[in-house]
Amino acid sequence: MIATTLILLLVLIGLSIPVGAALGVLGLTLDPLFSMLPLSRALGELSWSANNEFLLVAIPLFIMLGEVLLRAGFAEKMYGSMSLWLSWLPGGLMHANIGASTLFSATSGSSVATAATVGTVALPQIKRYGYNEPLFLGSLAAGGTLGILIPPSINLVIYGVLTNSSVPKLYLAGIIPGFAMAGLFILTIVIACLVKPQWGGQKIRATWGERFRSLIHLGPPLVIFLLVVGSIYAGLATPTEAAALGVLGALILAAWFRKLSWNMLRECVEGTMRSTAMIMLIVIAAGFLNFVMSATGLTSAITDSITGLGLSPGWMLLVLVIFYLVLGCFMETLSMMITTIPIVAPIMIALGYDPIWLGIVIIILVEAALITPPVGLNLFVVQSLRKSGSMNAVIVGSLPFVAAMFVMLLLLALVPGLALWLPTAFG
Repeated sequence: MIATTLILLLVLIGLSIPVGAALGVLGLTLDPLFSMLPLSRALGELSWSANNEFLLVAIPLFIMLGEVLLRAGFAEKMYGSMSLWLSWLPGGLMHANIGASTLFSATSGSSVATAATVGTVALPQIKRYGYNEPLFLGSLAAGGTLGILIPPSINLVIYGVLTNSSVPKLYLAGIIPGFAMAGLFILTIVIACLVKPQWGGQKIRATWGERFRSLIHLGPPLVIFLLVVGSIYAGLATPTEAAALGVLGALILAAWFRKLSWNMLRECVEGTMRSTAMIMLIVIAAGFLNFVMSATGLTSAITDSITGLGLSPGWMLLVLVIFYLVLGCFMETLSMMITTIPIVAPIMIALGYDPIWLGIVIIILVEAALITPPVGLNLFVVQSLRKSGSMNAVIVGSLPFVAAMFVMLLLLALVPGLALWLPTAFG
């Protein structure tokens, strides 16, 4: 069963069938092959259950929050401010890519939205200031991955639903690793540009007065972050309600800066509907596939095969890292999480790993999948923004940042408190 499932999955993905459809077709194929009962008749009930999960309402709200911030022009001004403050470092505007991605991540909750938003603003600067194109493109792709680690994160909400973990605790756990990851990305750029100074482009000079005046443009994302995350930890709102507050706050800010219009609202709603439909299709299809796998005994077979190896917790963690890195080369991140976490999480938790800490480790592994070929979603996002040139440039430029993610994983393994201190102290 395991071999058949794996082969079918690789064939469906190899045929370039959309991931949501591939997971659904896989479930429908495994049903008559290994089940005595027509499991497909439960699809309607499973679809309703998936759509009726209150916590998942946060997904379209966080997507719309990012859409409003993008359409209102806050992202472009935020990037301009970051460029004034960070461009003195070796690597210049590449640090603005990471800084702006970090701030936008703290409001949007989506890696794709972060990479697309910052990339749209930043790409014209490559030729203008003479940057090394692969490294610049890699910084955009890698910076976008922070969107699923720094709260509010859509993927952390999904992990919380799948493992019955506290989303507020997961949000707290993601703060220190998220900003530490941004710091490692900045350090990666500094080292690269110290070794190859010509990669860093022309220096952008700014007075202290210009820098301080630009701080006003960092206000909107900071207000949204405090509104969303602050309302959760003040006990005033659930994550879903906080997402709604964030959208309301973003709309008020857009109106305050005279950026709100019917046309902008229409574009925000259309973008939100497209992204939400794609995500929910994956949620429903992966949920049905998990149901079929459980009903046919495939989940138990996989679990028994893994636990039967008799590996120590340390070796199992190494197996987990390799497993997600390989799987990330073939599967889209959200479907990968929904399909694997119900199998992987119970095994790792039974070995003594904290579910909150494990969530942050899995999210970082999923981040790596976003910038590793051939199905790294952020690679495609950045390449689509370029409209010319080879995908190889984006892939090569992303590799140093994948190495930085491994350093972060090592730090988390050696110092679990990086993820667990805030949830323990304030959760």
